[in-house]
Amino acid sequence: SSCISDGLCEEVKWYFWNKENKQLYNMFLFIIAKPFKFKFSETVSINYELGKQFTMERMDWKLIFKPSILMLKITGMWPPGDESYGCDLYTLYAIICLLLFQVCFISFQGINLCFIIDDLEAVTGTIFIVVTDIGASLKTYGLIKNMKMLKQLMITVDCDLFQPRNSRQGELIQPNLKAWKIIVLSFWFFCSGWLILCELFPILDNSVQDYGLPCLSWFPYNFKASPQYELTYFYQAIALNYVATVNVNIDSLIAYLNMYIAAQFEFLCDNLRNLHDSKDVSKQLKECIHHHKEILKFADYANRFYNWLLFVQFAAGGLSIGLTMFQLTVSSKIPYAVFESDWTGFSPDVKKNLIIFTLRTQRSLQISAFGLFCLSLETFVKNK
Repeated sequence: SSCISDGLCEEVKWYFWNKENKQLYNMFLFIIAKPFKFKFSETVSINYELGKQFTMERMDWKLIFKPSILMLKITGMWPPGDESYGCDLYTLYAIICLLLFQVCFISFQGINLCFIIDDLEAVTGTIFIVVTDIGASLKTYGLIKNMKMLKQLMITVDCDLFQPRNSRQGELIQPNLKAWKIIVLSFWFFCSGWLILCELFPILDNSVQDYGLPCLSWFPYNFKASPQYELTYFYQAIALNYVATVNVNIDSLIAYLNMYIAAQFEFLCDNLRNLHDSKDVSKQLKECIHHHKEILKFADYANRFYNWLLFVQFAAGGLSIGLTMFQLTVSSKIPYAVFESDWTGFSPDVKKNLIIFTLRTQRSLQISAFGLFCLSLETFVKNK
């Protein structure tokens, strides 16, 4: 009906009419200016505004995280339903996966350290992988331990209070959703690249001819024969993919919960900005205060869920960086290697060039973090 009044005002040349016709025309416009409604009760009628309210679809927050939930289910890290682990076949499946692809995988690498203790490069490289795997296992333990808390959080995300109230709010959180998807894709991009290089490394450096494996490990059988070697190689590839999948999806879960909390604050800010549009400002303000309390409660509950996961993440990352910095200290041994050479019989020109080279190598290799500070063993120990 509003289109009719707009069309009449724009198209009808009423200004040429006489006074009597203008009065009749104004009365007609006044009548059609009232919105037309179909009433099916005394209190509710179908109109345009109500239509907008009904067409606002309910947002399924779980659907956003559904791919990660599916991968966690495959790895045994997401029990069916809204409950934690119980006495069922899925729990047995989860235990078998953890024993085979985490406990045994890490134990075999740890035992192998006893046999390569004299090889510093092999020891540091193995410890780097073992620390990363142990970090992923501890995060897995934290996920299983707090599974009941996580399931309660996933029930809460779809409650009515945390739903967008209109299409404007639905569009408002799209940047947050996009940022979360970019973060998750970045996780998978770098993790996939590492997995491919790690699993193909024995083939790329031709150590497969000497029965080399992606990870240096000890096994209670002779794997340097066919088909034991191929089966062992396949086992390590599956274990690496299992650990990486669980680890990346746990990190994605933490990012998802943080994104969800940020989205709720966006909703709250939008409600406060449009407080003046409400018919009952006092009631709307009370709802905003209640919403804020529930957001803080949800954030505190989420933090209690993943505080252990974040601690393990930072601890494992710090140890990995420390081991990497320890490997970089090898560059400081170059002057000693030059001194140990039989340089006394060299010509004067060679000795001169050797001295210049030695002076240059006394400045050890330095890797900087965004140009702000150098990543070295000294910096790591000092910060610790």
